[in-house]
Amino acid sequence: MVAYRNKRCLFRVVKCLLHRNCFKRVQMMSWHKEVYEIELRRELSRQQGGEESIDIQHAKGRLTIRERISSLVEKDTFEEHGEGAGFAEKDKDGSIRSFTPANYVVGFGNIAGRRIVVGGEDFTLKGGSPNGAGLRKSVYAEELAVQFRVPLVRMLEGGGGSVGGSSGPGPKTVGSPVYSEPRFGIIAQAMNEVPVVSGAMGPVAGFPAGRMVASHFSVMVRETSQVMVAGPALVERALGLSMTKEELGGWKIHTRSGIVDNVADSEEDAFGQMRRFLSYMPQNIWQLPERTHCKDDPERAEDKLISIIPRDGRIPFDMREVIRLIMDLDSFFEIAPDYGHGQIIGLARLDGAVVGVIANDCKHFAGAMTADGSQKAKRMMELCDMFHIPVVNFLDEPGFMIGPDAERSAAIKYGMSAVAAAVQSTVPWATIAIHKSFGVASAAHFAPNTYKLAWPSYEMGALPVEGGVAVAYHREIANAADPEAKRRELEERLMENRSPFPMMESFAVHELIDPRQTRSRLCRWIEWVQPLLEELKGPVKWGMRP
Repeated sequence: MVAYRNKRCLFRVVKCLLHRNCFKRVQMMSWHKEVYEIELRRELSRQQGGEESIDIQHAKGRLTIRERISSLVEKDTFEEHGEGAGFAEKDKDGSIRSFTPANYVVGFGNIAGRRIVVGGEDFTLKGGSPNGAGLRKSVYAEELAVQFRVPLVRMLEGGGGSVGGSSGPGPKTVGSPVYSEPRFGIIAQAMNEVPVVSGAMGPVAGFPAGRMVASHFSVMVRETSQVMVAGPALVERALGLSMTKEELGGWKIHTRSGIVDNVADSEEDAFGQMRRFLSYMPQNIWQLPERTHCKDDPERAEDKLISIIPRDGRIPFDMREVIRLIMDLDSFFEIAPDYGHGQIIGLARLDGAVVGVIANDCKHFAGAMTADGSQKAKRMMELCDMFHIPVVNFLDEPGFMIGPDAERSAAIKYGMSAVAAAVQSTVPWATIAIHKSFGVASAAHFAPNTYKLAWPSYEMGALPVEGGVAVAYHREIANAADPEAKRRELEERLMENRSPFPMMESFAVHELIDPRQTRSRLCRWIEWVQPLLEELKGPVKWGMRP
């Protein structure tokens, strides 16, 4: 609640003017009094929870919502909606004694010259738990983004509804009318029509936590933010567990759980990641991502690529380095690096055009598809389909993860869901088979009409040679005079049959290439597919998946 005695002398002057006898004559001839009150409400609203509450917010190392919006969007581009929303208490003479603003701020702003909707809770009022006007404005954020078909950025900090609810005597309505639209329908609609980005800027619980995960990209600030279904007090009351906010929902928990994609070292870092993600996105599903001028030579050939894959298949290599050497310089933006470690996903550019990147990371489980990794890859496929972004897939697939943990986590179920997403994908794919491709999981790397390139280091089969020999020839190996020598002999003989040259001869790949030619090949491919993307604009449809 904001009261006059704590505000600038401007308000005292306005109050004085409203009650001067000399002003009464003007009142009778115009609407000056009402206009002054409108401006006063707006100015009081900009004071948020008052100086003391703002100081407390700053002492915690966190910005206010208005400071966040100013830091995110270009200067002087924020156009607030509902500036004067909130509730006033008045004296008997009709002058405002105190004013409680809506504790959600929302409006238009510009990022890189493009309009977005940006909004977030005001933690200086009720700890961000929505008051009546604040709740309406928070719902309006999605409505506004959908209506004007522009991206939505949420900067979240606060909890859901209060246990107190409404107070006062007399009967009241409860719930929603039976004829009302589903309350959360607009959240789902927004995710299917415009890019949605969410940041956890402080503690986030309840409904805001639900909004956090209903995003195409999410980021949380290290140390100062947490994301929870419910906070420590409720967890202790319900489950008897005493935990801190950080133990419940800190960055170490949720960058690994998949709740949040990326972590930022500061709020400014979070704003930078939000802006960067949006730079790869179109305004909506009826448009295509902007293609930028590229100073990086499409014919650039990196010598490192000829030797980056070791001849000994058991030695890991750096897949992220492969991606960086092929994509436009400094264009790869990785998403969810700490979740589903066997898979790498992100956004990048090829000759200025936006592409989605999916790859295996052989440094974790040899790149096998775990339950988490499968969901991670599937999510990138769906993001690219949603916004008509071509996919570049770097294939080094040993198969679905095996073992007791994989069985308990239903790895093959989520893996088959990723396979279904790939084979139902509508955007152009290019798959570069660089190392290995075994088992059913390999099907998650090919969409209809995939452009298939292979490196000389590529091998494929139903099983890895080592595992296949152990299964198929176990008796022969066990009965040999030198079992280890027999095992190596069988493995070497079978490896000879896994050369990629027969695939080239059989036109099972489009081309078997010098790895150094990968960038130039992909840059030509991106030119081929550009006209096809125009035909894909608009909503996408999927059937049921495992």
